[in-house]
Amino acid sequence: MEVILREDIDKLGARGQTVKVTAGYARNFLLPRRMAVAATDSNKKIVEQERQGFLRREAKEQGDAADLGKLMSSVEITIAQKAGESDQLFGSVTSADVAAALEKLGYTIDRRKVQLDEPIKSLGDYKVTVKLHREVAVDIPVHVVREA
Repeated sequence: MEVILREDIDKLGARGQTVKVTAGYARNFLLPRRMAVAATDSNKKIVEQERQGFLRREAKEQGDAADLGKLMSSVEITIAQKAGESDQLFGSVTSADVAAALEKLGYTIDRRKVQLDEPIKSLGDYKVTVKLHREVAVDIPVHVVREA
């Protein structure tokens, strides 16, 4: 069965692309979730209009994210945590802590956009990546210091 994708799907295709999938996958997964529509002439026109609108919105969002990235490139965060004698933290610094510290500086960033492979568990200086957009990411220095 041929369907037109309404959004990007990993390992299948990009938005607006016509792909051939099994009838069960289309009928039971793609069509009910509105991720795709059947490949008819009228649907092709509708999806093309949606794709044009999406590209305009995407370009604007990417431009806004790039501007925000330029502003955030000079930001440094210092987080104070309780630590033991061997510089091990009693808790840990998570992406939510980094997002809260950015919030205090005036940047509203969702914690899910802060890319931490694993929580920070010791004192020191770290680079944390904040993914503002699919193509825009900023590295922010985070200093974890002992709480007085």
